[in-house]
Amino acid sequence: MAKCSPLPAAQNPGYPDPERAEVLLRLGDEITEMSAHLDAGTYQLLQLIAHFDQQGGWHGTGIHSCAHWLNWRCGLNIGAAREQVRVARALPGLPKISAAFREGRVSFSKVRAMTRVATADNEDVLLAVALGGTASHVERQVSVYRHIKRSDALK
Repeated sequence: MAKCSPLPAAQNPGYPDPERAEVLLRLGDEITEMSAHLDAGTYQLLQLIAHFDQQGGWHGTGIHSCAHWLNWRCGLNIGAAREQVRVARALPGLPKISAAFREGRVSFSKVRAMTRVATADNEDVLLAVALGGTASHVERQVSVYRHIKRSDALK
């Protein structure tokens, strides 16, 4: 489930204390593993949200949307709630991105960005970018893709 592999402190020849470096290396591995578990848990949460949304479980007096319900019941910022609902709705049509997210190989930040432009035709390319880059890199690539699509639409 590891997501990144920069040079660990234990392999850095300039690091002064090899014993401390090993402890930090193990701690870093634990952080990475826990992060992957959280991403997999977020995938599961989004599956619940998608089902709840599709079934209309959020309907009630004064409740305007599933995002509004998440804001009220879960304490999410309304913008974050809208993004969770949007991503939850997009994932069923993106099986490869969904699988990587479910397995904790990509973060919610990356998935959120990819689902803004992902289709069956470009899912492989976007996922390759996400697996090899940072969330910021994915955001930039999605921005470039949107710009190109807008330019193509104007022709």
